[in-house]
Parts: sequence; structure tokens; C-alpha cells
Amino acid sequence: MNQAKYQRVLLKLSGEALMGDGNYGIHPETLGYVAQEVKSAVDIGVEMAVVVGGGNIFRGMAGSSQGMDRASADYLGMLATVMNSLALQEALEKIDIPTRVLSAISMHQVAEPYIRRRAVRHLEKKRVVIFAAGTGNPYFTTDTAAVLRAAEIHAEVLLKATKVDGVYDMDPVGNTAAKFIRDIDYMTVLEKRLHVMDTTAISLAMDNHLLLVVFNLRQSGNIRNAICGQAIGTQICEPRK
Repeated sequence: MNQAKYQRVLLKLSGEALMGDGNYGIHPETLGYVAQEVKSAVDIGVEMAVVVGGGNIFRGMAGSSQGMDRASADYLGMLATVMNSLALQEALEKIDIPTRVLSAISMHQVAEPYIRRRAVRHLEKKRVVIFAAGTGNPYFTTDTAAVLRAAEIHAEVLLKATKVDGVYDMDPVGNTAAKFIRDIDYMTVLEKRLHVMDTTAISLAMDNHLLLVVFNLRQSGNIRNAICGQAIGTQICEPRK
């Protein structure tokens, strides 16, 4: 029950996961809950990295759709992820979890620059590493950044925390006909255009044979249970032989 199946894990959180039931911003109680869930994984010896989105503060594609230059909008979104990362770092360190924020955009006063070897060294020292500012480039989502960082640090699994139980054949919100999918391969996700991650992220995961687990963050204990190999959420992996 408490034996970790994976030793190095990357957790992808959406920015919306931090705003609780609000419409924007960071909800302190929700932030504290997320920190405790991460701690539950760290407590069993797992090396934990995190990528946080910025949609609770600013979403690049939304800004672009309102007439803002896409690159400028994406850079604003990257800065939003830095804000979320610093907030999560503070919440984790309040409960005695050593944490480092590594940013793809240099801002030395608040975060370390992203250097792959430095990130790996922090993980080896059992520090939680939060990757901020996406890839540092416009036109790439934080989902793609999460897959990229997971591949770079040789994470064994990428855990994508969502508001639903996993992957469905259609949007389960307000649609009772949606069917839950326990296991699915990358190509099927792409072919059926299932909105789990953007196509760039799924393709990159497929090319690097990175296991993805999509699960409900709101169910307490799910992060730890997924790391321990329990049947939580949906697994996206190679086709079954």
C-alpha cells in the first residue's frame, strides 16, 4: 500500500486546480490541500517534480483570441506559471518540504534558471522541483512543457491531475453518456482527438514512451495511490500486445 512503484515522478497541475471553486486566482485552502497531497508522495521516498499551469491567472490562447499577439500572450501566461510555482513552493516549505523553483525564463531574484543537471541533482537530494515558465517559448503549452521536462529528467511516469476521474470518450461535464476509459494508447488519443493534452504533448510522450496517468486531484490520496501503482484514473501508454 505504501510501496512506491515509481521512484521519479512528474506531476502536472493545471492553474485552475489552485483556484478551488473560485473563478480566478489562488485559493489558499486548495493550495494547502495540494501541498499536503504532494507531501504524501514525498513521504514514501519519491523524487517529485511538478509543472503548474497558469490558467487561473492568465491563459495565452485566451489573450490571443482577444486580439493580443500570440507570442506576447504566451509570455504573460508563462509569468502566471511562475506566480503559481512560487505560491506552491511557499505552501510546501510551510510543511517542511524542501522545494526549488527552476524557471525557463531567467529571473534570478525569485527562481533558479532551468538547468537539467541542476534539476536532477535537486531531485537526488529529495527536494521537490517545480518547473516554471513552461518551455520558455511561445506556442507551447504547459502540458508539452511537462512532457518535455519529464523526458529530460528521466521520470518514470507523468501524472496529470484533473477535475474528473480520467479520460472519457467525450466531455463528461454535463454529459451523462460519456464513457470512462481505463487504458488507452497514444495513437488512439490522437486519432479520436480526446482533449487530454494537446497533440504536441501526446506525440512527444509517444515518441519517448512516457507513461501518462490521468486522474482526479480532488480525491484525497490519489497522487500517492497512483505512485504506488493502484488502478487510479486512466493510463495512456503503448498499445497492449
